[in-house]
Amino acid sequence: MNLNVGVPSLLRILTATILICYNVKGIAQNSDEIWFDKPATYFEETLVLGNGKMGASIFGGIQTEKIFLNDITLWSGEPMNHNNNPEAYKNLPEIRAALKAENYKLADSLNKKLQGQFSQSYAPLGTLWLHFKNETNITNYKRSLDLTTAIADVSYESNGVKYKREYFISNPKKVMVVRLTSDRKKAISFDLKFESQLRFKIKELDSKLIATGYAPVHVEPSYRGSIKNPIVFDADKGTRFTSAFSIKQTDGTVKIQDSVLSVQNATEVELLVAVATSFNGFDKNPATEGLNHENIALEQIKSSKKETYANLKKEHVADYSELYNRVDFKLSHKELPNVPTDQRLLRYETGANDQNLEILYFNYGRYLLIASSRTKEVPANLQGLWNPHIRPPWSSNYTININLQENYWLAETANLSELHQPLLSFIGNLSKTGAITAKTYYGTNGWAAGHNSDIWALTNPVGDFGQGNPNWANWNMGGVWLTSHLWEHYLYTKDTTYLKEYAYPIIKGAATFASEWLIKDQHGQFISSPSTSPENLYKTPEGYVGATLYGATADMAMIKELFYSYLNASKTLAIQDDFTRKIKFNLENLSPYKIGQKGNLQEWYYDWEDQNPKHRHQTHLYGLHPGNQITPYDTPKLAEAAKTTLEIKGDETTGWSKGWRINLWARLWDGNRAYKMYRELLRYVNPDTSKPNSKRGGTYPNLFDAHPPFQIDGNFGGAAGVIEMLMQSNPETIYLLPALPDAWQKGSIKGIKARGGFEIDLDWEQHKLIKSTVSSLKGGKTTVSYKGRKKAIHLNPNESINIYW
Repeated sequence: MNLNVGVPSLLRILTATILICYNVKGIAQNSDEIWFDKPATYFEETLVLGNGKMGASIFGGIQTEKIFLNDITLWSGEPMNHNNNPEAYKNLPEIRAALKAENYKLADSLNKKLQGQFSQSYAPLGTLWLHFKNETNITNYKRSLDLTTAIADVSYESNGVKYKREYFISNPKKVMVVRLTSDRKKAISFDLKFESQLRFKIKELDSKLIATGYAPVHVEPSYRGSIKNPIVFDADKGTRFTSAFSIKQTDGTVKIQDSVLSVQNATEVELLVAVATSFNGFDKNPATEGLNHENIALEQIKSSKKETYANLKKEHVADYSELYNRVDFKLSHKELPNVPTDQRLLRYETGANDQNLEILYFNYGRYLLIASSRTKEVPANLQGLWNPHIRPPWSSNYTININLQENYWLAETANLSELHQPLLSFIGNLSKTGAITAKTYYGTNGWAAGHNSDIWALTNPVGDFGQGNPNWANWNMGGVWLTSHLWEHYLYTKDTTYLKEYAYPIIKGAATFASEWLIKDQHGQFISSPSTSPENLYKTPEGYVGATLYGATADMAMIKELFYSYLNASKTLAIQDDFTRKIKFNLENLSPYKIGQKGNLQEWYYDWEDQNPKHRHQTHLYGLHPGNQITPYDTPKLAEAAKTTLEIKGDETTGWSKGWRINLWARLWDGNRAYKMYRELLRYVNPDTSKPNSKRGGTYPNLFDAHPPFQIDGNFGGAAGVIEMLMQSNPETIYLLPALPDAWQKGSIKGIKARGGFEIDLDWEQHKLIKSTVSSLKGGKTTVSYKGRKKAIHLNPNESINIYW
């Protein structure tokens, strides 16, 4: 007998075991519920809640419940000196001279002189513990999250008693509500404790347990490894926080003693949790100019205590569902046994046709955006809102060479435009600090931003003043890329006031930097110099492996997109002046895309090899997605070159990169390849890092994206890719079902948004579009296209049209 079982065989055995253990009637599993039959052991198995500011990760333990708490405004650090390398720009002539002489090794070395400090880190607020008494012999355990209500539940039986806990975080009231009930009187007793990796103290105030503390003034990025004093606390510096705990209602006995809140012999308990910080803006010292965090938290508790539990819940659901219910996605489904989500992922990897799981992942992306992006000037970070680590992976910061942008690809198309605002307002902060960076690092006007940022709007190139590799530390196109979000928001909303008063000056500032950063190459065309392609390395014919060059394709694609956006915004606002004429001239004379000998879209100015041909980054394909310069219908040769590039890279990559590639294949109108990548994105990743399948990109048990480790960008990129398969648009045309995969023979999607301010509903059967509905809030013209058939429409404000195909 051969007992050497490979991974595919092992997965089939596991799937068979699942079907035996859950021998229930075949039903279509819910596309709006995540559930488990046991408590979480790892963070990546928790159920996460959020109201855009406060976050909670729920383990659902029985004897001990553990809940990680977060506040999206709680970061290490304080406002920084953005003029931190004031003479950096003086090194530019020497770098450019080295590049002109084709001395790339020297250019790499000199480029390190254009580096500054690292970003700060997103901090964990603390852990709420509930220690229960006399709960043993557990049966019928279930832990679930309902995406339609943003309410989590834990239920089980213990010694004949049925227990239930209900959790939600209210955006209207800014508190977390936990309701505990039992079906036997006086059966609930527990001790509540709070712990934190930050500095804190606990006190009792008016029958409330109050924890106050402060974040570090500095945290060294985790990837710096073992380094002296990586975490620095200073009692006089850093962001302050409060976490307040109060029993709203109970029939039991409540007391607070020795920093423990105890409830004894209760049938029902309603617990309120409030968190607040002193953060008062990116340019305000949180220790000396901060908000009164304790008063804010106490007021939130006080306000919530006035409401009944039923009203708190009703208000929460109404607020949340107004956003969540805007889009409805359905596919034909096959009846399958109803199993927990982690085992459902394992079954799916063996080839199960669980289309409701595919919808669930899409819906979860929308849920996560609602839960993590509702705070002005503080967008969702690398982990969204949920972080248990004091030195989190990649600082859980704003990585703006793809990851922050990918977080928001879903915002406009999924009809969640309001949730774009935290990023759009944050870009305004970056434009202020970025003006200093442009001057001191690059000797230009306008504004610029580098590879990383944080809540303090850091914009300098990172690397600790020469310690970083230029392939990631020196990239300076972050601001150029981010401005595309400002223009896209206008295209989807047609809000001319927003464009004129807010977005346009920021776009112009980025265009100013880009135009002054360009130099002419030997052909008289404009290029960037020095230049890098995010996190990738080239290999010259002589064998040198490096990062610094001139005219990297990614730079040129982003600058081209920026110039298009600026000129179109100027036209919209009827602005024509010397600067618009300059940008038009620059645009017409930019170095063009090049196709290499392999038929690929060149990443480098010359047709050089990649040091790693399978590299996870594909930034030079920016013009295909998220940009709008390369399309199968307008630029077929470039589209074919982009396809060849993706073929060379292959499909095996990290979570966020796979999310991006779904969108890239969709833009190439290859729905089956996009769908293949979508299925692979839903590949189970074990949160136990000692296991073999813990080190690949895919999806953790709670549907968090695995880079690995956890990064939320793949969730958003994957969900956005679903819409790209079903609908694409530009300011003139809406393309219906451009990349519909064969697997989705029948389905519908309602409420998605297209450029021009249009809302789209689609119904299809047997892989053919049956009906589309186009609605317009503000009115306007567009052309609707399906398989080469086009229909021009002109809608009045609040008008809809049904088109039957």
